[in-house]
Amino acid sequence: MPTNFTVVPVEARADGGGDEAAERTDAPGVPQGPESGGPSPGDGSARESGMLANSVEAERESFFEGKNMALFEEEMDSNPMVSSLLNKLANYTNLSQGVVEHEEDEDSKRREVKTPRMGTFIGVYLPCLQNILGVILFLRLTWIVGAAGVLQSFLIVSMCCTCTMLTAISMSAIATNGVVPAGGSYYMISRSLGPEFGGAVGLCFYLGTTFAGAMYILGTIEIFLTYISTGVAVFQAETVEGEAVALLNNMRVYGTCTLALMALVVFVGVKYVNKLALVFLACVVLSILAIYAGVIKTAFDPPDIPVCLLGNRTLSKRSFDVCSKMHVVGNNTVTTALWGLFCNGSRPSATCDEYFAQNNVTEIQGIPGVASGVFLDNLWSTYADKGAFVEKKGVPSVPVPEEGRTRGQPYVLTDIMTCFTMLVGIYFPSVTGIMAGSNRSGDLKDAQKSIPTGTILAIVTTSFIYLSCIALFGACIEGVVLRDKFGEALQGNLVIGMLAWPSPWVIVIGSFFSTCGAGLQSLTGAPRLLQAIARDGIVPFLQVFGHGKANGEPTWALLLTALICETGILIASLDSVAPILSMFFLMCYMFVNLACAVQTLLRTPNWRPRFKFYHWTLSFLGMSLCLALMFICSWYYALFAMLIAGCIYKYIEYRGAEKEWGDGIRGLSLNAARYALLRVEHGPPHTKNWRPQVLVMLSLDTEQRVKHPRLLSLTSQLKAGKGLTIVGSVLEGTYLDKHEEAQCAEENIRTLMGVERTKGFCQLVVSSSLRDGMSHLIQSAGLGGMKHNTVLMAWPASWKQAAGPFSWKNFVDTVRDTTAAQQALLVAKNIDAFPQNQERFSEGHIDVWWVVHDGGMLMLLPFLLRQHKVWRKCRMRIFTVAQVDDNSIQMKKDLQTFLYHLRISAEVEVVEMVENDISAFTYEKTLMMEQRSQMLKQMQLSKTEREREAQLIHDRNTASHTAVASKTQAPPTPDKVQMTWTKEKLVTEKHKNKDAGVTGLRDLFSLKPDQSNVRRMHTAVKLNGVVLSKSQDAQLVLLNMPGPPRNRQGDENYMEFLEVLTEGLNRVLLVRGSGREVITIYS
Repeated sequence: MPTNFTVVPVEARADGGGDEAAERTDAPGVPQGPESGGPSPGDGSARESGMLANSVEAERESFFEGKNMALFEEEMDSNPMVSSLLNKLANYTNLSQGVVEHEEDEDSKRREVKTPRMGTFIGVYLPCLQNILGVILFLRLTWIVGAAGVLQSFLIVSMCCTCTMLTAISMSAIATNGVVPAGGSYYMISRSLGPEFGGAVGLCFYLGTTFAGAMYILGTIEIFLTYISTGVAVFQAETVEGEAVALLNNMRVYGTCTLALMALVVFVGVKYVNKLALVFLACVVLSILAIYAGVIKTAFDPPDIPVCLLGNRTLSKRSFDVCSKMHVVGNNTVTTALWGLFCNGSRPSATCDEYFAQNNVTEIQGIPGVASGVFLDNLWSTYADKGAFVEKKGVPSVPVPEEGRTRGQPYVLTDIMTCFTMLVGIYFPSVTGIMAGSNRSGDLKDAQKSIPTGTILAIVTTSFIYLSCIALFGACIEGVVLRDKFGEALQGNLVIGMLAWPSPWVIVIGSFFSTCGAGLQSLTGAPRLLQAIARDGIVPFLQVFGHGKANGEPTWALLLTALICETGILIASLDSVAPILSMFFLMCYMFVNLACAVQTLLRTPNWRPRFKFYHWTLSFLGMSLCLALMFICSWYYALFAMLIAGCIYKYIEYRGAEKEWGDGIRGLSLNAARYALLRVEHGPPHTKNWRPQVLVMLSLDTEQRVKHPRLLSLTSQLKAGKGLTIVGSVLEGTYLDKHEEAQCAEENIRTLMGVERTKGFCQLVVSSSLRDGMSHLIQSAGLGGMKHNTVLMAWPASWKQAAGPFSWKNFVDTVRDTTAAQQALLVAKNIDAFPQNQERFSEGHIDVWWVVHDGGMLMLLPFLLRQHKVWRKCRMRIFTVAQVDDNSIQMKKDLQTFLYHLRISAEVEVVEMVENDISAFTYEKTLMMEQRSQMLKQMQLSKTEREREAQLIHDRNTASHTAVASKTQAPPTPDKVQMTWTKEKLVTEKHKNKDAGVTGLRDLFSLKPDQSNVRRMHTAVKLNGVVLSKSQDAQLVLLNMPGPPRNRQGDENYMEFLEVLTEGLNRVLLVRGSGREVITIYS
């Protein structure tokens, strides 16, 4: 295809070849001169001119030389070629998808050093294992099995693992529905459910992660103080009862120090935390292998771990060594240390505790092994209250009254009350690690493949580990040892550690480092999650936490995370912190399931997950299970978490930045709106459901600003935020020329709607004339059954001025349009005197002048206005007009009865209008009105004739230059327009025009007013006098609006009648009903 052309001027062609040359000049790649005209909006991108444009065109010509895509040259200014875009889309990293964004970030991407991408095993499977297997497995699982029994423990673990599996299926569907940038679960929830849900759930997930850090730190300190170094405690207990309080205080002190140290490590070097993650994971794996090895060893060589019982009560071996009341030393029988704990002396004759005296001390094996048959004893639950004895079933015991029990006795007691629901809340955090893979989505080689596979495999693996551990613990360990939370019967050793092989220290050291590493991971991940939420800008008061160090590390977010984590550490009890973070994680998982269910049910075109093994019923089941688990764990914690999420949701909705993320909630709203619109399409609403659906007609000034903002104030007061409001306006011109002005005007209107708190829609029309535009709005505004039934507009105050002689014409035609469309019309006169939404009337009246029945609009409007704070203290008065033959007393009674049935409270007054002769004032006013109307017609006629004659002369002169133009453009010439002027013809024409003007003026002053106009003027004057006498001081007057005349010749007279009718009143609302009933007395 040739790209070089020769431009031939059109004027130089004498052979009629100008068209061909003109066609050539429009070829792509050829710069157009000024004669080609400027670009028209809507015809493509604007083109530059001048030397710069020529150089740019030269470059473009060299670029397109040899190419075959010149046809799309204009589009390539803003849209790149697909061939250049595909490579960037295929090699997508963590950039937002879009043509411009890809172009802008290309250079920075090239400078980046490519980090090694992780696969499924390293990137998803192992992190999930590390997060799921943790502190609860090592410190609480044996206790849960002992309290709940094997069967109920199976139920607890099965419920929690089913919940996480269903959540993982939903998460896999969302994660494989397109590229998931860095941000993980928060990104998925927010982009699926919208900014309100995303912010609320994202902050709940952040709080859960933060409290998880507190739980891991408390677990670390508990292992350290209880099982590693008991002698470093700051607070020492003087009595047995004070040990629990001392332990909590020690955990607060050491926990705060550990938190400060961990926060400092995270602040200084996050990369070291990530590098140590595999070390911490190795500790977890070795600990689990040691547990399985220990179980296998018990099958043929059970460990010798004696547990001391007094009767059926378990004794703590922290303060004695020999499990007997007396023992033989040499040839003498002496009392043991245990005797001294229960008796008031070491002599055999000392007074002892009654239970100690009547029951024997026995010793059993704490870990009898798999083949011992203890599994059947541990099958059922053994729940107990706080402070209860840990007792072994089946051992003989002599009961005694509890009054004789003394303090300081070495019994193993339960530290908290146990029940099924409480154990669910404590256990659930041990399965909350399924988001670890999705949180690293930005570092995965193929996130859409790795996240589902790695997460589901990790859940299956950990579920097997937990279920098998429950069975093995129940089969190997004695029940009283299982229920001994802190291993007091084992001389303060970790129960699960005594089972492990080759040494208990494998479990102790492994669990210590794994919980420490999990705490570091939480303190690393939580601030980044908060930073992502803050940078999205959906929660304004969190934006300060979006900033950090120069390398992007979230410094301020880390500080807030440490403060929140400190509150969890001050609680100091692992069993109290665990249900709190269970709530937040369960809420997060619930909304992941909700997001998947909503997207699946909506069937949006963009919902195309690569992961196919999902269904909305599974998501709904997972959501229901999460909600049930929340209330099973703790109903008051659940309500509190929902309250926090609800407050965040409403705050983001009220103050947050508006984001359009294509979320499912917006799609759900669209589906619900479509369904509702189809439902209301069947017919007009019943009278009981009728409410004013208002189309507000606004006028704009030359700067596209609203002339009468009080119209929107009146709309807000009338609607109180209910029903449909469409704010419409018309720009005169063509859309291609006025589209920028239209956008500016629409933005101004929306801003004003926000200021006036008018909830509704803005619809702006560009039309060739104001009259047609207003007609189009009245006909086509709204959608389906949600169309307006009432038009609100301002009275054209300047209709008498010469600058706008046609304003009254547009107004009257609009009145006719609303009547034809069977719509009500409200015309506010003196609209600038109406109150704003901030004003309040402390007293006054709203007066209704009910002359003609209009379907009840005059009754309904004051009632609606008085619902608003502006008009609430105004009282309503209704005036009706009685003729000579009417019984005014009976009319008043009937009107009061009617208002009683309508449930409207108002004062009633009947005004009698006595018939009298038409006054001279009325006659004179009618005569002046008709003279003015006739003068306007003559002025308009003479102006039109002058314009037509000038146009004809211009056309004749043009015809002398070209014959073609004269044939096609010149219309038949009237006789009075001649091209040759003589002196006599000129004088004759002047006298002719002068005589015509004198005759017209003479006719104008000899007019006699039309009798129908006189009668209408008489009514207007008389009614205006009556209204003024009663309602001059009213805050608002509502008045029936008379209809326009059927004969269009009297439109200007109609405006004069309305002007006279409302003269002297401050605020007037002229009401014209739609012809249907809008208020009813029936329920």
